[in-house]
Amino acid sequence: MLKEYKTIREIVGPLLMVDGVEGIKYEELVEIEMQNGDLRRGRVLEVNGDRAMVQLFEGSTGINLQDSKVRFLGKPLTLGVSEDMIGRVFNGMGQPIDDGPALIAEDKLDINGVAINPVARDYPSEFIQTGVSAIDGLNTLVRGQKLPIFSGSGLPHAELASQIARQATVRGKDEKFAVVFGAIGITFEEAEFFIDDFRKTGAIDRAVLFMNLANDPAIERISTPRMVLTAAEYLAFEKGMHVLVIMTDITNYCEALREISAARREVPGRRGYPGYLYTDLSTIYERAGRIKGRPGSITQIPILTMPEDDKTHPIPDLTGYITEGQIILSRDLYKRNILPPIDVLPSLSRLKDKGIGADKTREDHADTMNQLFAAYASGKEAKELQVILGESALSETDKAFAKFATEFEEQYVSQGFTMNRTIMETLDLGWELLKLLPRIELKRIKENLLEKYLPVDENKGA
Repeated sequence: MLKEYKTIREIVGPLLMVDGVEGIKYEELVEIEMQNGDLRRGRVLEVNGDRAMVQLFEGSTGINLQDSKVRFLGKPLTLGVSEDMIGRVFNGMGQPIDDGPALIAEDKLDINGVAINPVARDYPSEFIQTGVSAIDGLNTLVRGQKLPIFSGSGLPHAELASQIARQATVRGKDEKFAVVFGAIGITFEEAEFFIDDFRKTGAIDRAVLFMNLANDPAIERISTPRMVLTAAEYLAFEKGMHVLVIMTDITNYCEALREISAARREVPGRRGYPGYLYTDLSTIYERAGRIKGRPGSITQIPILTMPEDDKTHPIPDLTGYITEGQIILSRDLYKRNILPPIDVLPSLSRLKDKGIGADKTREDHADTMNQLFAAYASGKEAKELQVILGESALSETDKAFAKFATEFEEQYVSQGFTMNRTIMETLDLGWELLKLLPRIELKRIKENLLEKYLPVDENKGA
């Protein structure tokens, strides 16, 4: 029989203080029975002597300090997992919301998993094809990598997220692949967009969806990414699947952390966020990767909106320290209808060199990637000079680079949200664009590759 406490001392926002407790553990699940018999749930956030601070999942409205009873359940918050989760939609607390049958769990796992032991990690080295040229060709995603997307308010990160979830595959291998999608603090319209898109395109057949809406309690946002990662870890390391985890929007998660921190009266850090924001984010991001001796893997694409498009804001800033690169969406490209509006120059995949090459993509991938980056940078510079000095001040080479930059954005970067390009199509398109430049300017490509993929008589600028 669980001991009941009627010693609630104080309620502050989503937090509840209970006096006179015994044998209570951090992260323990709590049940609050209200005076009318309704139940609320929470978890132990802090224990200090015989006092416990409880974080409520459903909010504190209606809880009477004198008549409500608190029961500590002696176990952490868990998620019932099974391979039958694939194709299902759950809320942020792991309960089915798709009118399907109840899930028969094969196991119940603590959602507060731990980061993968660095000694047990296997190095990410296998290419994942997203079908998006600006990612596959220039900022390659590798199995086991953490590659966030930095967006801004109003930019189409939702469309890009659903496109990647729909199109992503481990190329050239007949291996089990799944997508675990977590929506954190999104609107009802956004949730409907994701669910409808997954169902219409058939992507739901290999996906698990967790939906935490903006009108759900903010506290639920703290649990949603951990629910997502617990499901992913089960599919990856127990069922041997390659799992792509997409979470949007991490900024909403951090706002929930800030809300709880303020309720706890903690000393705020940068811009009011708690000083442990970096550590907390690392407990999410570091649950991605591969484990030696196990076939499965977890690859993460967290999406976050940068307040005021500020890359130095604490959330993108700290995320960049933990993850292996970033994909940045550009408001300028979006205004010019370049979709997806991926700004390739400040974007970076630190593991791209590990996932490309003759055995993984194609022998010319590294050279063409470097050449396209360099040519696009030169083209952007030439276009800026053209604005300042006029076209007449540009040399013929400058004009070629300026034209290349325009064509690169309109043909290579811009492909819409329904086109699924193979890596071969992306590489071939890169060569087509490089024909716009004089051959003497292609200094980053080996001569044998130039002869194979760009014979002299085919190059307009030769």
